[in-house]
Amino acid sequence: MIRTRNRSRMLARIRARRCRTAPLLALVLLVSGTVLAPPATARPAALSSPAPFRAAPPALPALPALPALHVLAAAPTDDPPQPNGQAYPSTGDIDRARAAAARRAAAANAIEAKLADARTELERAGQRAEQAVEAYNGAQARLTRARAASAAAAARAATAESVRIDAAEQAAALAAATYRTGATPELSAFNDLFAVRGPRAAAEQSAAVGAAGRTTRQILDEATSTARAAADAQRAAQADAAAAERAAGAVARAKAAAEAQLTAHQQTVAELGERRERLLGELAAARNTTVELERRRQAALEAIAAQQAEAAAKAAALAAEKAAAEKAAAEKAAAEKAAADKAAADKAAADKAAAEKAAQQSDGDAPDQSQQAAPPPPAPSSESGGQVAAAYARARLGLPYVWGGEGPGGYDCSGLTKLAWQQSGRRLTHFAADQYAESTPVTYHQLRPGDLVFWSHTGKPADIYHVAIYLGDDQVIMAPHPGGTIEQTGLWVMGGPTYFARP
Repeated sequence: MIRTRNRSRMLARIRARRCRTAPLLALVLLVSGTVLAPPATARPAALSSPAPFRAAPPALPALPALPALHVLAAAPTDDPPQPNGQAYPSTGDIDRARAAAARRAAAANAIEAKLADARTELERAGQRAEQAVEAYNGAQARLTRARAASAAAAARAATAESVRIDAAEQAAALAAATYRTGATPELSAFNDLFAVRGPRAAAEQSAAVGAAGRTTRQILDEATSTARAAADAQRAAQADAAAAERAAGAVARAKAAAEAQLTAHQQTVAELGERRERLLGELAAARNTTVELERRRQAALEAIAAQQAEAAAKAAALAAEKAAAEKAAAEKAAAEKAAADKAAADKAAADKAAAEKAAQQSDGDAPDQSQQAAPPPPAPSSESGGQVAAAYARARLGLPYVWGGEGPGGYDCSGLTKLAWQQSGRRLTHFAADQYAESTPVTYHQLRPGDLVFWSHTGKPADIYHVAIYLGDDQVIMAPHPGGTIEQTGLWVMGGPTYFARP
C-alpha cells in the first residue's frame, strides 16, 4: 500500500514537472518560428510498465536540445522537402544562376562596346593616315609650283641682265666717245651745221642739238632702268628660289609625318586585329558559343550599322541640300521681285519724262534681270569625259593603295582621280584640295558618272583629305586608305561627302 502511494506521488510530481516545462518549450518554439510535434518516443516507457521506472527521470530535461531548433528554423521556408530523397535546384541556386546570367550578359555588352570602339578607332586611324598622305601631296604640289615660279623668275632675271648689259655697253660707248672728242658723236656729226649762219641755220642747229640730247638721255636712262629691272628680277628670283627651298623642306617634313602616320596606322591595324580576336573569344565564352559564330555575328552587325549610318548620312545631306535650295530660291525670288519693281519704276519714270515711243524704246531696252540672275551651268566638261574617267577607275579595281601612286601598279585617292581624268585630256593636280579648286561645284542631284566627290574633316575646301569618282546609283570608286585596295563602295560609306565637283 505504501509503495503504491509513493508511486502515485512520484507520477504526480512527474506530471507537474511536464506541465511546468511545456509552456517554456512552446514559447521557445514560437520565438524560433517553428512548431515541432513531440516525437512519438518522448512518452516515458514507465507509464506502461513499472519495471523501467527509475530510467525515466534522466529523460525529462529537454531544454539543452533547444539550439537545434534554431538550425531548423534557418532553413528556407519556400523550399518544400525533397521528394523521395531526390535533389532539385533550390531558390538560392536559381538566384545564383540568374546573377551569373546577368553577369555574362553585362560582360557580352561590354565586349560589344569595346568592339565598336575598336572599329571606330580603326576608321579614325585610316582617316589620319589619309590626311597625312594628302598633306604630303599638297606640299608636293606647292613645291612643283614654287619650282616653276623660281625657274620663271630666273629666266626673267637672265633676260633683264642681258638687256642691262646691252644698255651698259651703249652707255660705255657713249662715254668713251665723249672722252675722246669732248662731245657726243651726235653733236660731232652736226659740226658743219654750226658753221652756217642765218635764221634757218639757227633753227636747224637747235633741232640737231635737241635730237642729240634726247638720244644721249635715252641711252643713259635705258642703262639705268635696265640695271634697276635686272636687280629687281634677281631679287625676285632669289625670293622664289628661297620659297622653293622652303617648299622642299615642307615636303620633307610632310613626308616624314606621313611615314610616321602610316607606321602608326599599320601598328594600330595589327593591335586592333589582335584585340578583336581576343574580344571575340571572350564574347564566345560569355555567350557559350564559338569564335566563328561571334565573328559572323559581328560582321553582320557591322554591315547593319554601316547601312544605318549611310542612310542617316544621306538623309542629312539631302536635308541640307534642300534647305540650301530653298534659301537660294527665296533669295532669287526676292532679287527678281526687286528687279521687277525697279524695272516698273524705271518704266513709269520714262513714260512720264518722254513720249510713248521713247517709253516703249526704254521698255524694250530694259535688261532682263531674271535672266541675269540665273546661275551658270555647272558642267563645263563633256559627259563623255566623265564616262572615260569612270571606266578607267573601274578597270583599276583591286589594285593596292600606294602612297603618292599614279599607276600603273597602285594609286592613292587623288592619284587615281588625276589619272582617270587625264585619259580625256583634263589635267588635274595630284592633290585633292587643288582638284576641287580646279573643278566646278555641283549638287548631289546634278551628279553624273565621272564627277568627283570630296570629304573635308573641317568642312573647308583647304582641308579636303579624300576624293572619289562617282559611278552613279550612289556608288563610287576610291582608293580608300593605306593598306587597302581600290574598291567600289557606297557614296555614303564614309559619312556625308562635303563637296561634289565636275572637272
